[in-house]
Amino acid sequence: MHVNTGAGPSAMAQYRNDGQRAATAQHESSVESIVHSFEEADQNQKVDLSHYAFEDWLCLVLFWIMGCLVFLQFFTRYVMNDSFAWTEELAVYALIGVVFIGSAMCVRACRHIQVDFLYRYLPKGVARALSTVIDIVRTVFFGYAVWLVYRYIELVGVEPMTTIMWNKSYVYWLAEAGFVMMFVRSIQVSVQNWRQGYSSLDNPAAYQSLD
Repeated sequence: MHVNTGAGPSAMAQYRNDGQRAATAQHESSVESIVHSFEEADQNQKVDLSHYAFEDWLCLVLFWIMGCLVFLQFFTRYVMNDSFAWTEELAVYALIGVVFIGSAMCVRACRHIQVDFLYRYLPKGVARALSTVIDIVRTVFFGYAVWLVYRYIELVGVEPMTTIMWNKSYVYWLAEAGFVMMFVRSIQVSVQNWRQGYSSLDNPAAYQSLD
């Protein structure tokens, strides 16, 4: 019996080459399809900045200032071995601004921590009345906080910073601006809740689309 073994290795090599080319073509096709899908997503997606308010941009600026100060502190301490002491203090003050200005963002978007579990078991009218009381109490609290911070600035606003001969009132005025914006946004949210007949407490499902 005669077996032709001469064509066996070449046939196997051709088969492997064909398989590799097919796999390569399939991989390139999948990569092209992924790239094409990303391009379509970029073309169809429109950038909408209309829902951002003044406090959003101010908070973003303060955040980047804080980030630059922290980077400068790291660079001067571990690269130059001569840390700038004022970077740490100013970074803390920038963080204070981010916290209070960012809180105004949360008030506008109804994103502060709140417990809505009780409202699931209350009658609709009772839940609506209780959420209205919460809106009033929240607004009054922010208004009172505005007055308290202003009084605090009057008492200790002339105190200088530790590492820089700047007035600490700049930091306190940032906090005051945050409370003023929280107060204004709280009024706007309360009026909106009153007009639409529900809030994020008694109807949290209506706010899930904002996430």
